[in-house]
Amino acid sequence: MSKILFVLTGADRWTLADGTEHPTGYWAEEAAAPYEAFTAAGHEVVVATPGGVVPTVDRGSLAPEANGGPEGAARVASVLDSFAELRTPLRLEDVDPDAYDAVFYPGGHGPMEDLAVNADSGRLLVAALDSGRPLAVVCHGPAALLAAVREDGGNAFAGYRVAAFTDEEETQAGFAGKAKWLLETRLREAGVDVRAGAPWVPNVVVDRNLVTGQNPASSAPLAAEVLKALG
Repeated sequence: MSKILFVLTGADRWTLADGTEHPTGYWAEEAAAPYEAFTAAGHEVVVATPGGVVPTVDRGSLAPEANGGPEGAARVASVLDSFAELRTPLRLEDVDPDAYDAVFYPGGHGPMEDLAVNADSGRLLVAALDSGRPLAVVCHGPAALLAAVREDGGNAFAGYRVAAFTDEEETQAGFAGKAKWLLETRLREAGVDVRAGAPWVPNVVVDRNLVTGQNPASSAPLAAEVLKALG
């Protein structure tokens, strides 16, 4: 049995370019599908957030239209109800990355607000990457990679092939014109090699020990790659 650290956003809102706050949090499927896969395989999951705050689910991610219909929405909600670790998160600041066999970051717009500029998360990501153990990040979760800076000022993920929520998907979701910055663009500016797939279609990229997914639909395939890496 492996011990897998889930690092979730502690933000419940995303500040837009005009200063208004959009309610958000973590995206339900991106936490639920990997949790279900990992625990079904017998692995232990531990949750950490900045400050140890109980993470907020993006209410929009619980809607039937975000989950392929009412049946999918009910399934995701059921998994989150059973995800007891969400209610007792560790403080991200206190986490020892060497205590875990894998690290996973789900998305939602929340990471754009806090993890993108969180130095503790950045240090954890660098340590996880350098450990050689599986590191998985999905959708808007790669916003956290922006804080993973080495001592020389360079981004630790520069040159890595990565899937992340694309500017095209942000446009289709209606937020590209409202956001302070766009994830795909910012990652490319940091030297990350973003491999964009078609919008809303599963796209998982594996580069060394880094496993990344583009969107919510990539969550389950990403979890399968992590399970494969864990053996």
